[in-house]
Amino acid sequence: MKGLVIQTVTPGSIADELGVEAGDRLLAIDGRPLRDIIDYSYHTAAEEELLLEVAKPDGELWELEIQREPGEPFGLTFAAPEPARCRNNCVFCFVHQLPKGLRKPLYVKDEDYRLSFLNGNYVTLANLKPAEVRRIVTQRLSPLYISVHVTNPALREHLLGTRGIPPILEQLRQLAGARIVMHTQVVLCPGLNDGPELERTVADLAALHPAVQSLAVVPLGLTRHRRGLPRLEPVDGEYARRFVETWQPRAKALKKRLGEPFLFLADEFYLKAGLPFPALREYGDLPQIENGVGLVALFLRDAARVLRTARPMKRCRLTVVTGVSAFGFVAEFLEKLGEKAGVEIRAVAVENRLFGESVTVCGLVAGNDIISALRGSEIGSALLVPDVMLKEGEGVFLDDLSVGELGERLGCRVICFEATPRGCYGAIREIAI
Repeated sequence: MKGLVIQTVTPGSIADELGVEAGDRLLAIDGRPLRDIIDYSYHTAAEEELLLEVAKPDGELWELEIQREPGEPFGLTFAAPEPARCRNNCVFCFVHQLPKGLRKPLYVKDEDYRLSFLNGNYVTLANLKPAEVRRIVTQRLSPLYISVHVTNPALREHLLGTRGIPPILEQLRQLAGARIVMHTQVVLCPGLNDGPELERTVADLAALHPAVQSLAVVPLGLTRHRRGLPRLEPVDGEYARRFVETWQPRAKALKKRLGEPFLFLADEFYLKAGLPFPALREYGDLPQIENGVGLVALFLRDAARVLRTARPMKRCRLTVVTGVSAFGFVAEFLEKLGEKAGVEIRAVAVENRLFGESVTVCGLVAGNDIISALRGSEIGSALLVPDVMLKEGEGVFLDDLSVGELGERLGCRVICFEATPRGCYGAIREIAI
């Protein structure tokens, strides 16, 4: 008996009226066994009359005939599927570079096409079986987010640390033939998949447009915990400058040829190089924003809007923490906001001691690193922390320090805010009005 364990039942819903309860197990719909929530969504998408097979915790089996209005929900929620584990041994894998003592889920590597469809997780497709390809095509699991890294088969096996994997281009062509939309990425490793190899990869993927809708190139991340791992060259400021100067014109040329933005360079390249960012319009509908592409351009646009509407507030002193790479544009926004609102706002760039100084992004700042950066300093009325530093819904940092513990150890009020100019402005207004 498998099926799906029901987590919640909406009061007054169809399922509630039929006596379905949390803890029951939905086994099948119209005789079709359910493997996961994708099956559930697929088999309930359009039908108005359905037969549900439900197992009660005591083993009793129910058959429920349901009639509903078009699009009327049943009122059921389920747990996300347990992810398939990644069997790759990528030379640049960030999980392999984590220190000991972090939250256990951080050490789990997933490689599951279902989570790519449901959550936008990037997968390599290295473990994809023919039956799973058929399911993707049949159930129209689109879009998918795919880590290509390089289209050269031998080099891709080296980068993924896995032998005998399916050729990625064959997989992408099969999915493209079925009109599955794909967003792709390359984690750039200097000296390995850059130069002519990147040129080949970009050309191969552009040839599959529009099925392959976008390609993001992001620099590899290296921590100070790379003991016993292959030596890799970092993306430093000079490399990033040359890379942007070479590839930004090529991205523009591809946009002109394909009729829409296709190739995107991660924000981190521009930050490391100290070069100006493309206009927000160059990022299209921001298909790769969760991959760190276009975040800065969007921040700058939204910051300008906030500054146009900001109003004077009660005078007070505040401290806002951010990552090293974001410090320049965040500090500039906060200085202008403070001048317009009459509030003293100090921006602090938190050096990453947990992973090493080469890791500069805001989302990987640990709670104890904030304490090290602020210990003994005057914080003011409150410390503002962007929510990207915290595990969603739990209020803890990567090193398991909670927001409450951070406030106790620094002896100050801590307020978390949505990591946008509007979110920061709203948090400041709550304090200063």
